[in-house]
Amino acid sequence: MNEQYVWDLHDVDETRVASVGGKGAHLGALSRIEGVRVPGGFCVTTAAFRRIVEQAPRVRGLLDRLSQAGPDDREAVRTLSAQIRRTIEATAVPDDITEAIARALARYGTGAAYAVRSSATAEDLPTASFAGQQDTYLNVVGTEAVLRHISRCWASLFTERAVTYRRRNGIDDRTVHMAVVVQQMVLPHASGVLFTADPVTGNRRTATVDAGFGLGEALVAGLVNPDVFTVRDGEVVARTVSAKQRALTALPAGGTQEVEVDAQRQRQPALTDAQAVRLVGLGRRIEAHFGRPQDIEWCLVDDEFSIVQSRPITTLFPVPERRDRADRVYVSVGHGQMMTDPMRALGLSMWQLTALVPMQAAGGRLFVDVTPRLATPAGRAALLDAFGKADPLVRDALETVIGRGDFLPPLPDAAPGTGPDLGGPPPAAEPDPVATDPAVVTGLIERSRASLAALERDIRTKSGPALFDFLLESFEEHKRVLGDPLSMQAITAGMEATWWLNDKLGEWLGEKNAADTLTLSAPGNITSEMGLALLDVADVVRPLPEVVTFLQDVQDDDFLDGLDKPAGGPEARAAIEAYLDRYGMRCVGEIDITRPRWRERPGTLVPVILDHVRNSEPGAARRRFDQGRQQAERKEQDVLERLRALPDGAAKAAETRRMIDRVRTFIGYREYPKYHIVSRSFVYKQALLKEADRLVRAGLLADREDAFHLTFQELHEVVRSALPVDPQLVRQRREAFRAYHALTPPRVLTSDGEALSGAYRRDDVPAGALAGVAVSAGTVEGRARVVLDMAQADLEAGDILVTAFTDPSWSPLFVGIAGLVTEVGGLMTHGAVVAREYGLPAVVGVEQATRLIPDGRRIRVHGSDGFVEILS
Repeated sequence: MNEQYVWDLHDVDETRVASVGGKGAHLGALSRIEGVRVPGGFCVTTAAFRRIVEQAPRVRGLLDRLSQAGPDDREAVRTLSAQIRRTIEATAVPDDITEAIARALARYGTGAAYAVRSSATAEDLPTASFAGQQDTYLNVVGTEAVLRHISRCWASLFTERAVTYRRRNGIDDRTVHMAVVVQQMVLPHASGVLFTADPVTGNRRTATVDAGFGLGEALVAGLVNPDVFTVRDGEVVARTVSAKQRALTALPAGGTQEVEVDAQRQRQPALTDAQAVRLVGLGRRIEAHFGRPQDIEWCLVDDEFSIVQSRPITTLFPVPERRDRADRVYVSVGHGQMMTDPMRALGLSMWQLTALVPMQAAGGRLFVDVTPRLATPAGRAALLDAFGKADPLVRDALETVIGRGDFLPPLPDAAPGTGPDLGGPPPAAEPDPVATDPAVVTGLIERSRASLAALERDIRTKSGPALFDFLLESFEEHKRVLGDPLSMQAITAGMEATWWLNDKLGEWLGEKNAADTLTLSAPGNITSEMGLALLDVADVVRPLPEVVTFLQDVQDDDFLDGLDKPAGGPEARAAIEAYLDRYGMRCVGEIDITRPRWRERPGTLVPVILDHVRNSEPGAARRRFDQGRQQAERKEQDVLERLRALPDGAAKAAETRRMIDRVRTFIGYREYPKYHIVSRSFVYKQALLKEADRLVRAGLLADREDAFHLTFQELHEVVRSALPVDPQLVRQRREAFRAYHALTPPRVLTSDGEALSGAYRRDDVPAGALAGVAVSAGTVEGRARVVLDMAQADLEAGDILVTAFTDPSWSPLFVGIAGLVTEVGGLMTHGAVVAREYGLPAVVGVEQATRLIPDGRRIRVHGSDGFVEILS
């Protein structure tokens, strides 16, 4: 009976987390690694903790009340967690548990000094380290003192900070239990922390050692500035030796004291370079055992290292898997698609299967390996030029990697008469430019519609393995339409005409971003039409007071049937249904097929419709489009007249007129391929969900949305084999997906794990202003509304929308705002294109805008110059 309450560290490993907690399981595993010394000791298991809770029934009631407290109710968390701690500490430890602990202490020495350390079951996990959330007590002497501190460790499961941390990570307090590790005390010469990967840059080849004199708690508590050693490839490449004025030491009778370090010793390094390198070697062995970078606490005694803790570094962005050890450079797909949230497994695999280039997944995001493009002079120049126009921060991050000279091999000299891959055939001649003819766009759209109609028709009869075979064939058609050379030419023609107009009119007339005005209300932009169309829906709703009242009370997505009851409801429903028929496949984060579409959750649109009812006048959509077109025409007349007055002005005006026609012909089409992709994806999704429902009925899948946590290939195999889905796999994927939300994806990532987000190297930004990319001309001042969820947007006329990213689904909000600021984006991303269509001053790529700009503060957006001022 006693054995379940106490286990020796040597008897546990990672499989025993439920019994000995994360810290205990890791220490047990560490003690089994050859060459790694771990102080001896034992674990008081979670069975003992559960006995204590059973003896204090009041704790259960308090835990239930804690679970019902609101997510932001800090006072309830503070009060209830304090009551739970007091109750646990006041509960007597049962005799059989006391006896088991006493016997374990006798094995190691009753009068010896011990470290008594909390070890929760939700601790040192791959996705949440819980570092510093529960208590540790050092140099505890005597059986009574050890028992008393074990009770304190049990109670520390419910410190306010631990409860808050669990809530942030989606962990129910009632599901977590506490074990306690009791280890022989180590009295070190030096101690500290080793990170086997750089915790700041993420570089996996670089290890960082923090070191100080005495006990390591002084570093953890921030009492001293540590020495810092940076170790790379087996040598110290940088070191900082600090003045270590204080140290923490053990008292003979128990407890610790803070002491002053001798003046002559303060500037001495706590470790030699050789010791730091040896310690990192130990760390690499531990890292290899656990399979991921580690945060390791160590002690140095008589030139031997003891490891007292190892936990995963949970803040590092994962690195894509690779087949070889060659250095790689990856660029984020999400930043180009204006969707940097994590995606579920099905969404990732579907995007990979339908993309025109290979993509790697990491951290729930997708990346493209651009290393081959950087390996040749022509490829490197073209790639940097493209990113310089699309997202300057990506270009800067790439240039940072290239500029080091020690990561990518140097460029070879271009051989005469060879193509960009060196040694290949001469480059193919550029295709003739596409004619400036609206019929080109019309024909492309008709072909896309025909392809979509065929998909919708043919998929209806498919199910089971035949469905997946059909989808694999459909993905090839998907890529054929997406990669249609004529479509690519049309998109490129619009972008090149934009750049030409900005460059030439800037050179000839001093005009800044002239194309922004010249492309206002360009025809055929499906995304801007989508925003204006919701204004038309609001026009139907506005004169129907009973419908407005009904919509104000909508709480769920089943409201459409209820619209038949209020006066005018059928008319309003018809307008909303018509909108959903054309745009219902869209949603925020739409590149992830698992995201709920507007057709699935139409309630998402209700707040936007009501905002338009309140803030817009009847006929606003047509009026706004006409005003934009007229403004573009006036701008065209203005620049052409001014050009004709210049030397060689007739030729310059004629070429400019040709480019204006070209940009207005093709720039709207830029948005259509994405609309086609999302339309096809919704058809795929509906078919896969029907298949998931069939699997649920057959008992092979617990819930239809569990399919979202399987890759397309895994779902295909379940259907083919008729074998049930492993619920543990789904649970692990769900937990990983939740954890990925805490990670910020970098714009550029290396195979060493270094995460680079780039920087603006500008001297034209006023002090205190936030730099970004100028994507839509004009200057506007207004109230900043920081919106992270489109469904929660509460906007008034004249507000400036500040958000992380805006994919096409955000365009219905654009018609009611005065300006736009985003954290992600470039000149030709969707938000930028639509902002120009609507004439909204916009700055994108503003790092941490949603954190640095307070909601409700007045700001000034300089859409022509690319910065944002926060006004007092």
